[in-house]
Amino acid sequence: MADFGEILRNIGEFGLFQKITLFALCFPSVILPFHFASVLFTQSDPERHCNTDWILQARSNLTTDEQLNLTVPREEDGTFSRCRMFVPVDWDISAIREYGLNETTGCQNGWVYYNMLYKATIVTDFDLVCEHTYLLQVAQAVLMAGILVGCLLFGPFAESFGRKRAAQIPAVVMLIFTITTGLCPNFYLYLASQFMVGIGYGGYRLNGVILATEWIGVSKRSWGACITQLCGAVGQGILAGMIYFIRDWRLAQLFTAVPHAVIAVYIWFIPESARWLLGRGRTAEAKQLITKVAAINKRTVPKSLLEKIVEKETEKKGGIIILIQSSVLRKYFLTIILAWFSLNVTYYCLSFNVGNFGLDIFLTQLMFGVTELPAHILCIWLLEALGRKVSLMSTLLIGGFLCALILAVPQGNAVAVTILAISGRFFINWAGSVCNVYVQELFPTSVRQTASGLGSIASRAGGLLSPLLNMLAMYHWAIPTIVFSSLSLISGALGFLLPETRRKELPDSTYEAESNRNKITLKSLSKANKPIHSKSSKL
Repeated sequence: MADFGEILRNIGEFGLFQKITLFALCFPSVILPFHFASVLFTQSDPERHCNTDWILQARSNLTTDEQLNLTVPREEDGTFSRCRMFVPVDWDISAIREYGLNETTGCQNGWVYYNMLYKATIVTDFDLVCEHTYLLQVAQAVLMAGILVGCLLFGPFAESFGRKRAAQIPAVVMLIFTITTGLCPNFYLYLASQFMVGIGYGGYRLNGVILATEWIGVSKRSWGACITQLCGAVGQGILAGMIYFIRDWRLAQLFTAVPHAVIAVYIWFIPESARWLLGRGRTAEAKQLITKVAAINKRTVPKSLLEKIVEKETEKKGGIIILIQSSVLRKYFLTIILAWFSLNVTYYCLSFNVGNFGLDIFLTQLMFGVTELPAHILCIWLLEALGRKVSLMSTLLIGGFLCALILAVPQGNAVAVTILAISGRFFINWAGSVCNVYVQELFPTSVRQTASGLGSIASRAGGLLSPLLNMLAMYHWAIPTIVFSSLSLISGALGFLLPETRRKELPDSTYEAESNRNKITLKSLSKANKPIHSKSSKL
């Protein structure tokens, strides 16, 4: 049986085919951040008052000030109430002016919004204010829950039906429900559509990268994850510009659907992973694809190599059982899972608070995206220069420390808070790139996909909990910051338990993963010894 690494070395590890495929599969990552537009770009407490147009039946030519004075009570500071109104009465205007109104109630006919930063948001369209303010965090949580479910559904789906289908179906799901989200007439249909968008988001993010990297050789394999992350960072910056010019969440949804329509068309022309085909025993299809790829890369596949590609026997995989039974792998697994969970809690807590730091929200979002670019670029170099262990520990510890420093800054100092938040997010995002690489190198082949899938689920669970954690700010503004910065610091310190995997071959067995053997060194020594023995025998 020919090793797939040997096949890639013959047909090209990172030729024209891999570059086109990588670009096609990474381009959607530029669009994916747009799905957060409706829950990020809002005003949670916009200027407003109750709609009291009922009084216009008594006198239609009242000025706005007269209408408010007669129908809306004042707060202790003298401003008109944002959430209360006087109970409507069937009196004429002179009686209302003479006797006044005293009994108050909640807003019965919606609100009137003014001095708005946006033309329309889900807060103003669905009246997520006053006693319904918490529903904004619910909307954020529902989107993150959909992403988590997408990982749960399309992870096993990819193993059974292929990486190609597991990337194509989520792309179509995102297109359909991006459009329905923008057309939703009420909040509950909006939540349902966003949940489905999240399922597509999670499924594509998990399998799009896998499909790209399984066609790339060892020397460039990290590019699959890193380029995907880079495209996501570019999308974060473009998102700020898009909302700055559009400022209407429904129009933004329809604008997002346009590139998704293009993606949903060309995604069907992306080929299946030959690795998966060989693993499923579909050797003839794999050979055809390998031959086509070689032609695109202007390479020739030796007939001897094609003859060595035979049907592979189904291997028994221990899956999560191996991770539980092995004390060493269990330690690695729990440590990397905690790190992945913690960094995503921190990342999304900061992201969902983008409008609360005090500076211009568009500038802050743009800075979020721009600062992610050097994080992913530096990660490629520093992973080799410093190693995985030092990189993970340092980024989590520094990121957690910077987030903790927010507690020491007066909340009125918007510049300092924003700088610390952006700096902390920079290192936390960097740690996410390290985790993506680390989790692939810690575990043997038989459980690598299981560990990666569970790691992705843990990360999405962190994202799901982040808006709920932000809700605790109603009790004290510092609670979310204390929790997510502490998690980052703890998981960074626990990174000491992990081994260094820099410049080491991926482990194929549980024994190799537990002992963290340098397979390259062992193989090179064995090859070096063979010719020595052969020469000595002739002498």
